[in-house]
Amino acid sequence: MGEKTLSFESAGPVARLTLCRPETGDAIDAALVQELARACEAIANDDAVRVVLLTADGDVFSRGWDWEALLGETTDPVAALLSQGIPPDPFGCVAELPQPVVCAINGDAIGAGVELALASDVRVAGVGACFSVPEVSMGLLPLAGGTQRLPRLVGRGKALEMILTGEQMSADEALRIGLVSAVVPRERLEEEALGIAQRIAERGPLAVRYAKEAVSRGREMPLEQALRFETDLTIILQTTEDRAEGVKAFLEKRKADFKGR
Repeated sequence: MGEKTLSFESAGPVARLTLCRPETGDAIDAALVQELARACEAIANDDAVRVVLLTADGDVFSRGWDWEALLGETTDPVAALLSQGIPPDPFGCVAELPQPVVCAINGDAIGAGVELALASDVRVAGVGACFSVPEVSMGLLPLAGGTQRLPRLVGRGKALEMILTGEQMSADEALRIGLVSAVVPRERLEEEALGIAQRIAERGPLAVRYAKEAVSRGREMPLEQALRFETDLTIILQTTEDRAEGVKAFLEKRKADFKGR
């Protein structure tokens, strides 16, 4: 059995996913992709989990693909990924989770590391973290959704600048363009990200899931269709016990006791 690449803890409403190979710069290999898929499947089927916190051990979030482990005797990166069972969208399991994912970027995120962070919903970076998508310097395209998720998040121009130059971007610039929503001292990163996760966990879990679905699916639709989809989800939500509890708690000026049903 190979070394563990991912730590998965689920206790209470916040599940934690931690990349745990700091000696490699939390490099991403086939084992990590597989462990991540299994963890996401368990989280998606656990109604007790309301939000996910994703981070990494060490001083680097992830230096990207572990090419030394992946390539073996081949020089074809795409063939290497496919031969080891890595799907075309290796981090789709994170993006498709019904629960929101808060990503605490504790250090540099490079290549696939950026692409993993992009699959999250809220990203918070530590001071000094840098971001880059350097695949073009290897004569490659980003291989894990970067050409699609990055422009949807920061816009076409900035995404192309990052992808075509492959140059590093500071955490402050990432904040300015919307790649991350906050930059905090590293010693406060865990506290800040966990605080965001806990605040989300206190909200109506069904409303939170439907809100994520409305945004995620709606951005792929024409506006008129997306507005109808938003209305459909609102109508479904109106039939739930949580909606009734939320209104009752508001009127009684107390904290709502949501059950997720």
